[in-house]
Amino acid sequence: MNTISTTDTPLDVPTGDTTRSTTLPPPSPQTYENARTYSDAQAKPLGAFGRLEELAAWISACQEQLPPAPLDDVRVVVFAGDHGVAAHGVSAYPSSVTTAIATGVAQGTAGVNALASAHGIHVRVVDISCLDDIDIPLPAHASPVVKIRRGSEPFHLRDALTLDETRDALQLGARIATEEIADGAQLLIAGDVGIGNTTAATALIAATYDLPVPAATGRGTGVDDEGLRRKTEVIETAIARIGARRHDPLHRLAALGSADLAAATGFMMSSARQGVPLLVDGVISAAEAVMAESLQPGTRAWMRAGHLSPEPGCGQALSRLGLTPIVDLGMRLGEGSGAVCAVPIVRTAVAGIRELALLSELTDVDHPDNVTDRTPQP
Repeated sequence: MNTISTTDTPLDVPTGDTTRSTTLPPPSPQTYENARTYSDAQAKPLGAFGRLEELAAWISACQEQLPPAPLDDVRVVVFAGDHGVAAHGVSAYPSSVTTAIATGVAQGTAGVNALASAHGIHVRVVDISCLDDIDIPLPAHASPVVKIRRGSEPFHLRDALTLDETRDALQLGARIATEEIADGAQLLIAGDVGIGNTTAATALIAATYDLPVPAATGRGTGVDDEGLRRKTEVIETAIARIGARRHDPLHRLAALGSADLAAATGFMMSSARQGVPLLVDGVISAAEAVMAESLQPGTRAWMRAGHLSPEPGCGQALSRLGLTPIVDLGMRLGEGSGAVCAVPIVRTAVAGIRELALLSELTDVDHPDNVTDRTPQP
C-alpha cells in the first residue's frame, strides 16, 4: 500500500465503528432566501423561471453573494480505477477497457471530453487504482498522484480495500479537490472510469439503504440476462459477507467500494467543506455522494443532481439524498458526462438572476400579493 501525503488537506475521516455527529454547515440560508426574494421581484410572473430560480439561489448561497458570479470555471475530475469483480462476469467488457478509456480522457478524445469542450469545461483524469499505468500529463497546478493500488479486490470474496487504503484514497481525493479549488474551480464534477464500477456503486447504495439488490441492480455496460444474474448474485454475496459492518460507513466503503470510488468520495467531502458546489453524475457519482453524506452529514446540501442514469440504483440514491435530476436524457456513459450536460442549465440560471431587471425598474405595477409559485428546494 502506498501512503499518500495529505498534510495540507487532511479530512476528518472516521477511524471505524463511528459516524460523524457534527453536520457540515449548508450553503448560506440567508443568501439563499435573499436570492429567492430577489427572483420573486424580477420582471416576470412569480416562479416563471421554474427550477432555474432554485438553482440560481443555490449557487448564490454557495458563493454567499447576490447576484452570484458567473460560473466561468467548471471542472470535471475523472477518477479511474480497476475492480476485482470485473473478472467475475459482471460486465460486458474486460478490465483492459479501463486503460483504453482513461487514456482517451487523458488525450482529450473520450466522451466526456467531447461534451465538455462544447461548454468550455476542463477535464482532468487521475489514475487512482488502474491495473496498468496510464500516461497522464500532470497539470501545472497539481502535484503527482501516487496510485493507491493496482485494482481493488473482488469484494464478494474479500474486502475491496483495507481501512488504511480507504483512508488514503479519501485523503487523496480531498487533496485533488483542494488543488482544483486553489486553481480557481467554481463548480466541480466527479467523473469515473472503471470496468465493474457500477457493481461496486450498486453494492454501496443497496447496503446503505437496505435495498433489495435485484431492484437496485442494472445492466451497467450492457450485460445480458445471465450477466445481470451474476452481477446481482455478486452484490448479494458481498453484502451478506460483511454482515453488520455495512452499518459503519468507513467499513462499508472499504468492504464494498474501490479505491477510485473512495477517492471521489473524499473529493466530494473536501469540495463541500471548502464551500464549492458539486454536480452529481450517474450511479457511480450517486454512490459516492451517498458515502460522502454517510461519512460527513450535510455534504449533500452542497450538491445538485446533474442527471438521472437509467441504472435503478441511481434514482433510488438521489431520491434518498433529496436530489432531483436537472436533466434526464437516458445517458449511461459515466465519466461525468451527464452532469456536464446540466452545466449550461446551471449557467443559464445564474444568468437569469444576474441579468433580468426588477419589475420595479420597468413599471410601477407590483406582483400580486396572493400569488406564490416557488420551486421547492432543491
